[in-house]
Amino acid sequence: MTRGRVCCVGGLDPTGGAGLVADALACAALGAWPQAIATCLTVQDTAGVRAVQPVPVDEFRATLRAALDDIGADVVKVGALGSARNAAVLAEELRARALPLVFDPVIRPTSGVSLFDGRMEDASALLLPLCTLVTPNAPEAAAMTALPVATVADTERAARALVRAGAAAALVKGGHQEGPPVDVLWDGVQLRHYRGVRVEHRATHGTGCVLASAVAAGLASGRGLADAVAGAHVLVQRALRRPGELGRGRGPVLAGLVQSQRLLRTTAARGA
Repeated sequence: MTRGRVCCVGGLDPTGGAGLVADALACAALGAWPQAIATCLTVQDTAGVRAVQPVPVDEFRATLRAALDDIGADVVKVGALGSARNAAVLAEELRARALPLVFDPVIRPTSGVSLFDGRMEDASALLLPLCTLVTPNAPEAAAMTALPVATVADTERAARALVRAGAAAALVKGGHQEGPPVDVLWDGVQLRHYRGVRVEHRATHGTGCVLASAVAAGLASGRGLADAVAGAHVLVQRALRRPGELGRGRGPVLAGLVQSQRLLRTTAARGA
């Protein structure tokens, strides 16, 4: 396999709704091969994150090197960083290897404690110059740019600011906007809008992880940036339109899609 390898770096969500498990599911759905490098372990359920334990920095570095030196990667996708020390090691390793990077800057989950023990401004200074694409939501973009991010126009300004700060391109997600959400992609040349649906159900956990990982899978398979973002957007919208029924809180966004595929395979097998 010479294309389609995605090295997923992030937190371990034991529910599978977000973090490394969701990353792997999204990559596999698009035919890419995922590897999983944990930055932190979490105690959480669908109601929220209750505790976070960063992976020791030496163990993190060794695990990352083992994956990249053996199978290798066409793209690295980064989510929760866990610790400032792990962020610094990650930047060091990526600079040495010059690998494309999709960075989903997880600062704090919707419910629960922070997934990063440092300052996001410091992590951004390290990682944005290495980014092929950065994919923050509105609160994350606001924290990274010191700009208000509430409207579509705000989202556009934040995307431009992130590119000025060093990223090759920025996809600022519009889930916190009022009305239908609009994600904005700015690549330094062209501004693109991706319109989504506002859902009433609660199965939305992991949408950011899935979107960023799906973009990484598209890039790793040889698609251009705009094409990879469009394909990832389609995957997330399909998942949102087919909610699952897992957990007491915000259920995994991919649950319904995964369950529907299992039902399709079961039906096909019975037909055979």
